[in-house]
Amino acid sequence: MKKSSEKIIEKLLLSSALFTILTTLLIIAILLFETVKFFSEISIIDFFTDTEWTPLFDDKHFGILPLLSGTFLTSMVATLIALPVGLVIAIYLNEYSGNKFRKTIKPLLELLAAVPTVIYGFFALVIVTPFLQQFIPGLAGFSSLSAGIVMGIMIIPYVSSLSEDALFAVPKSLREASYGMGATKFQTVFKVTLPAASSGVIVAVILAISRAIGETMIVAIAAGQQPRLTLNPLVPVETITAYIVQVSLGDVPRESLEYTTIFAAGITLFIFTLILNNISFWLRNKFREKYD
Repeated sequence: MKKSSEKIIEKLLLSSALFTILTTLLIIAILLFETVKFFSEISIIDFFTDTEWTPLFDDKHFGILPLLSGTFLTSMVATLIALPVGLVIAIYLNEYSGNKFRKTIKPLLELLAAVPTVIYGFFALVIVTPFLQQFIPGLAGFSSLSAGIVMGIMIIPYVSSLSEDALFAVPKSLREASYGMGATKFQTVFKVTLPAASSGVIVAVILAISRAIGETMIVAIAAGQQPRLTLNPLVPVETITAYIVQVSLGDVPRESLEYTTIFAAGITLFIFTLILNNISFWLRNKFREKYD
């Protein structure tokens, strides 16, 4: 009876794994099928070199660079906010705070990740943007700066929680050895504990960046929907995800060339995040080999 139950559980787990893989393959197949239809009419060279993205206008251009620059710009602003704040929180909770304080604060921080992103978007539009306009004359009502700052606040729990877990996993013997050599608390944290947990910290950062790249509602509400090739965070931009939302509202015929652009944009985003995830996997293995 016991062996029979174990076999049933094993088959259920295998079925779940296979279902996940099948779902992923189907998503990729759909993206590829529709993207091939798009590139049968539009040159892939123009897609990656044209500096204008106006598929919904009379003068049509299909250059993905403006959407990529908007995605990159908002994600970098978010990373510049979330990385230092999240890492400082993780170090403080794991190395300086008491155990009771850590168990209380960490769940509260993780609640930030549970807040619907549409609320973050309205917070960026109604609170953050007017606040920034008081200090930055000429700041547009929609901008990648406002959207990026709020996205950074949103992904702080990803950086802080995963980094804190990585720091917590460092053996106490390493800290004790450092103290035994006469190192201070600060020296131990930044020269022993943090380097030993670097693989986990790097993975946390890259996963947070991937989360920012895939964010939709904040950028759709607060960044503006004006695709432009720029590195100026003070002007409205459009990201890949925001464009997909715009076209998916139903105003564009499903079988049209304009509609297939969302699949070309989607597979570009998929490849971009896949590269980031592979980089995180490579860095994790590299640092593990270094400190093992």
